[in-house]
Amino acid sequence: MTNAFEQAMAGIFADPNMSQQAVYTPATGDPKSVRVIARRPDEVIGFGETRIHAETTLFDVKTSDIPDPRPGERLNVGGANYVIQGEPERRDPDRLVWTLDVRPA
Repeated sequence: MTNAFEQAMAGIFADPNMSQQAVYTPATGDPKSVRVIARRPDEVIGFGETRIHAETTLFDVKTSDIPDPRPGERLNVGGANYVIQGEPERRDPDRLVWTLDVRPA
């Protein structure tokens, strides 16, 4: 049985204005079609006395679509290939959505 938050997330990820189609390729197994929400926040990183402005790319994906994402696995979004770097960034409090930090492949 799904709760209201699961139903809301399913609606957001199904909405073509909020999310987009992607192909997830695990380290082992077959590629899988998933929906992702792209976020590209700029990040300012302090390094000693210097501040570095870096572009980042994050994708939100439902945990039901990718239950255990691993570093090195791939996403193809809009024809661009990305590699998951590091462990999955985090899950939301209800454990419904992963935030994946990626880099271009």
